[in-house]
Amino acid sequence: MSSYKGKLSIKIMLLLLLVTVVAACIVGAQTHSSAAPSVSNTLSAKPEEAADLNDVAQLTAFIDGIMNVHMDNFKIPGAVISIVKDGKSLFSKGYGYSNIKDGTLVDPETNLFRIASTTKLFTRTAVMQLVEQGKLDLDTDVNTYLKKATIPNTYSHPITMRHLMTHTAGFEEGGVGYQITTDMKKLPGSISETLAKHMPARVRPPGEMISYSNYGAALAGLIVEEVSGMAYNDYIQKYIFDPLDMKHATVQEPVPASLAPDAVLGYARKNGQFVTKPLTFEGGFRPAGSGSVSADDMAHFMIAHLQNGRYGEHQILKPETAKLMHSPSFQFDKRLPATDLGFFEENLNGLRAITHGGADELFNTEVSLVPDKQIGIFVSYSGGDGGAAARGLSQAFFDRYFPAQEAIPPQSAILESDLKKYAGSYQFTRRNHSDIDKFFNFLTKISISVAGNQLSIGSGAEQQLFTPIGPDLFQEVAGKHQMGFRTDAAGKVTYLFLDELNPMPLEPTPLIDQTMFWLPLLGISVIMFISVLTGFAYRRREIKQMSKGQKWALRLSATTSAWGLATIVATFLVVLNMDLIVRLSRITQSLQLYLVMPIILVGLTVSLLVLSVLAWKNKYWTVLKRVHYTLVALSAVTVSMFFYHWNLLGWHFG
Repeated sequence: MSSYKGKLSIKIMLLLLLVTVVAACIVGAQTHSSAAPSVSNTLSAKPEEAADLNDVAQLTAFIDGIMNVHMDNFKIPGAVISIVKDGKSLFSKGYGYSNIKDGTLVDPETNLFRIASTTKLFTRTAVMQLVEQGKLDLDTDVNTYLKKATIPNTYSHPITMRHLMTHTAGFEEGGVGYQITTDMKKLPGSISETLAKHMPARVRPPGEMISYSNYGAALAGLIVEEVSGMAYNDYIQKYIFDPLDMKHATVQEPVPASLAPDAVLGYARKNGQFVTKPLTFEGGFRPAGSGSVSADDMAHFMIAHLQNGRYGEHQILKPETAKLMHSPSFQFDKRLPATDLGFFEENLNGLRAITHGGADELFNTEVSLVPDKQIGIFVSYSGGDGGAAARGLSQAFFDRYFPAQEAIPPQSAILESDLKKYAGSYQFTRRNHSDIDKFFNFLTKISISVAGNQLSIGSGAEQQLFTPIGPDLFQEVAGKHQMGFRTDAAGKVTYLFLDELNPMPLEPTPLIDQTMFWLPLLGISVIMFISVLTGFAYRRREIKQMSKGQKWALRLSATTSAWGLATIVATFLVVLNMDLIVRLSRITQSLQLYLVMPIILVGLTVSLLVLSVLAWKNKYWTVLKRVHYTLVALSAVTVSMFFYHWNLLGWHFG
């Protein structure tokens, strides 16, 4: 499974975990501008004292200390790191085990770690090779290059390669039942057939906003395949791995037999012990995340990009092409980190870094390059909370060797009343609209509130406060992160950008999508259903004395209430608790059967509405009881509308 984990701080991670039951750009776009000073312009001239990066013994002791603590605290069985500087490998080391049962230690030279979405860097490097050869144009309709799949003309402007490279094509997110597989019998899969079969809807105009897309990245890989006339795997091997002398690297699934003994096993914790878990495969989505590579080989790739395409005597990209790939191509706001043609920018203690991460259920990877300092870091983990470990290591490294200069906070006075327009619920642009996948975004929201003259995310010990430093721009109080907004001509917020979540912007959540809209309605409906069942149990003798029509009306009310409660419980305890790998790899029989429940509920609801009319027409019971009966019917309508809105009514699979 390929899924980019944005550089969340631990605070943001915990916030998302609290609100989530399940486990997660273009030149032609209009960029936000402002005359407000950026934070980088307010730094004082006196930096803190930096450690000597050329002291390898000191560097080794420093990295060892961090890795050992992280592996223990974050329950990580195996890890690897490589650091490059000035065109050479500065540090490379493995930690823990590649195979716990056999007691095999991690070897940075030969052991292959799965890098998930970091594979996209190989795919996009391949795209840029074809661009410089004149075989691809960044701003031409991708349908010009596609032979077996055609992107529909949903909007007046076509999707271009630049959109695919910057995640601004405007595709919705998808994946339930088809994104990955754990069954090798389903491999290899045709990229073209997979992408034609599982094409997501276009939900926003191309170039408008980032919406991270594995589909878009895989589509770029398909175009490499069809334009070059070579299979994707073969192209990457011949034009990237071979010239970079990457002997322990592959995008093939499963890894070739010659490399299989060096593949690191994936682990999960069970009853306090590490247990092996089946690897996930991307199949037809492999250009988005099928890579497996050693730390030493990844060092070659980092050196090539830091040296504008050159590694040794080989030039995989022309200098001007590499510089274009590393330059901003989409910016939410010129004061915030941009998206380049394949990389995401990040501010690391005032340094511009170009980065990419990758994660699946068993592996976490981060790559960070600082062109101005000719520094590159690759780190990968085989289990545990590798995402938090990677972020902690990266920040610790830059704090020690490139400490931030003392900042003088800029002043920007904004009244509390003026901050209220930023408050509210926000949802990620990376989400589904059309399929059952939509429901898995139900609880994934971020809420922003006003606290004095500051904005607040979270509460208690996990609260983050942001103070205004310019128009639509905020700085974290006692922190390093920034938050920006886009607003329309009327001043209404249209998008939210957190630099630690690049490339995962958010947008205001409409009332119909807010959990605080649906949860109270569901809660009231549950109370109504319980009242019916309770009343039915206590009024059995009274019901026996009623007419046949009244009896059937009450029986239907009790049946609908019981079925409604069962369906709600099944939705939250069964559907939302589905194992992520199972959810993304196949449509289970239990899910198929569950989806019958909302349909039956709709049938019962329609019947209940009919009998509600008859109850008033024939004057069943007292007026108060008829009102209660009608409210129960409306509760059933509410629950049915919930299932309809969240694509749980029917079989909506992508």
